[in-house]
This record gives sequence, C-alpha cells and structure tokens, in this order.
Amino acid sequence: MNSQPGRGVQQEAKPPLSEAAKASRTKTFALFRMFLVSVLGALFVYQLDVNYLWLATVLTAAGLALGISLLVRAIRLKESKLVLVGTISGLVMAVVMVPLLVTAMVFFNQVRDYQGCMGRALTDRATNACVTQFQNVLPTKVG
Repeated sequence: MNSQPGRGVQQEAKPPLSEAAKASRTKTFALFRMFLVSVLGALFVYQLDVNYLWLATVLTAAGLALGISLLVRAIRLKESKLVLVGTISGLVMAVVMVPLLVTAMVFFNQVRDYQGCMGRALTDRATNACVTQFQNVLPTKVG
C-alpha cells in the first residue's frame, strides 16, 4: 500500500486536442449516431410489419454505407475503441439483416398473410392454425 495518496502510478497527461481534431471527433460521433439510428431503425421497422419492408431495406442500405465509411474513418484516424467496436457490431447486425430482408421479399405475400392471421388470432388454437397454414404455403425442404 502506498502511504502517500496520489503518488502511486504516474499517468501520462494527454495533450489538448487541436480544433481540427475536435471537429474530426465531432463529425465521427455524428456519423456514429446516424449509423446506430439507421441500423436499429431497420431492425425495428422490419419487426413492425412486412408492408414497411421497403423502409427497412433503405435503412439497412444506409446503415451498411455509413458503417463502412465509419469503419474506415475510425481505423484511419484512430478514433475511440467504443466507436470501432460499436461500428463492427452494427455492421454485423446489418449484414444479418440482408438475408432476412431478401427472404421477406421473396415470400412477401405469404409473410403478409401470416402477419394478418397472427394479428387476428386470439387463442392458442388460432395461433397454431396460423403457424400451420404458414408452414403449408412455404416450399418444402429439398434433401
């Protein structure tokens, strides 16, 4: 134990940021916020209703574009680790959204009917009937 407080580990003082560095950091964080809003918005809109599939697609595309540019910027300018980790996580989520959106586009009518059926189902029996009906209209596994 140290008998004198404050004399333990010497911490290096960071030099103050220049105006250009502050502006760059502000721009990076603004891009990061827009990226998070677009990716999370795409996820929430996708879960909302299949009729808003176009909006989820636009938000996912915007998220991918913002995420790639933000990732390049974060690596090149050596931005904070939080931005880097958040960008990578968001990009993974956006990449996972792509096959979900494609599948929903291919089976748009079936998914729309399923969502309508589930919205009207008030009992477990009706819910099971909706699931069975949805499984029957989908193509069977090849194998």
